[in-house]
Amino acid sequence: MSVSQCAACKAIVPRHDTVHAVSDEHSDRLLCTACFNREMAKHAGIDDFDETKFEPMRLPDARGTVHEFHFRSLLLGDKLSLEAFDTTSEGQPSGYRFQMLGDPLSDQFVLLGKLIEKMRRLLAVAHVRHGGLGLQIVNETIRGRIEWDGVEHSHMPCAVVDGRRVEWDELGRMLMTFEGWQFKLEVRDPSDEI
Repeated sequence: MSVSQCAACKAIVPRHDTVHAVSDEHSDRLLCTACFNREMAKHAGIDDFDETKFEPMRLPDARGTVHEFHFRSLLLGDKLSLEAFDTTSEGQPSGYRFQMLGDPLSDQFVLLGKLIEKMRRLLAVAHVRHGGLGLQIVNETIRGRIEWDGVEHSHMPCAVVDGRRVEWDELGRMLMTFEGWQFKLEVRDPSDEI
């Protein structure tokens, strides 16, 4: 598992438990989520913020593949972001990602319960399947997440659909099944359910 050292407390933590932070006092620093949340609480004037750590959990997707999800809480001023994500063997977030926003002073276990309900609903639906022409869109609807293709100096996206990376040209090939049809592209915040 890939680890990093927090610039504030010097703790060695998994890469997925870090945040790149920039402030007026500091240039880009890699902070553990605990230090990031402490700084955000101080900045937002929240004296009694208590970060809750959640154990990873395993959930199946629509094909029965079981995924292990890690959780991360990030204080974003007047909002708390609770995130769940798959990780690679190096511990980097990858595949499925889910987010729920809530009040930073509310019960974080209630927010976790809502996030898990959302995860189960979204994991139960498959948007692509393997067919004679490779990946194909199921039921005329595809949902996913836009990401960078990872190529240095590239400004090209890729997509993550059903927890798997889909290259832009592959997504285009899947859309060709519907040549002549209309479409609606709607971009939504990661915390929205689509």
